Parts: sequence; structure tokens; C-alpha cells
Amino acid sequence: MHEVSIMQDMLQLAEENLRKSGCTEIRRIKLRVGLLSGVVPEALSFAFDVLKSGTSAANAILEIESSPSLFSCGECGRESWYESLRFECPECHGGLILQQGGTDLELTQMEVSSTD
Repeated sequence: MHEVSIMQDMLQLAEENLRKSGCTEIRRIKLRVGLLSGVVPEALSFAFDVLKSGTSAANAILEIESSPSLFSCGECGRESWYESLRFECPECHGGLILQQGGTDLELTQMEVSSTD
């Protein structure tokens, strides 16, 4: 389960940004996970719940936003954004070709506060 190491890296990045902000507590972390990133959002959430204990994100909430991919049909040319893997065009049943997106995995937003 590589989601554990990914979440370790995300928490480390969040901690670095927290120190730069001068705040002391992470309240919310928002991630964007692409459809084709190879990351399972549920496993990422589980890893977050396990790893956040004892960190400045111990009471934080994790939000995961899915990032769609643009596919085009090799037969009819129809383009569509999909948030789930599709292997054929809904119009003509031709094979789909990836055009862009869906491979991203990034920390997009943090909510922080000072406990002083």
C-alpha cells in the first residue's frame, strides 16, 4: 500500500508549510487526486487517520477531491471528461484515448490556526 508513504510525504509537506506560516495547528488538508494517479482515495484516507496521531494535524480533517481525465473516442472523436475509468465511448462504443489530466496528486489547500 504505497498510499502510506504518499501520505507521509503529504503530512511532511503540510508540516513544512505550517512552520512557514507561523501557526501551530493544521485543521484541514485538501488533496486533489487524479483518476489515473494510481492512488486509492480510501486507502489515502485510512493512512491519514493512522499517521496524523501525534502531529500538528492530529485533529485535522482530510478532504480528497477527485480530478477527472479528458478522453476522446478513437472512432467518433467525441470528447468527454470522466471521473471514473471508462473503456468505451458511450455514443459509439469505440475505444477511448486519454487526452489530458487525471495524473495529478497534490496538496491544494490547508486550513491552519494558532492554539495560543
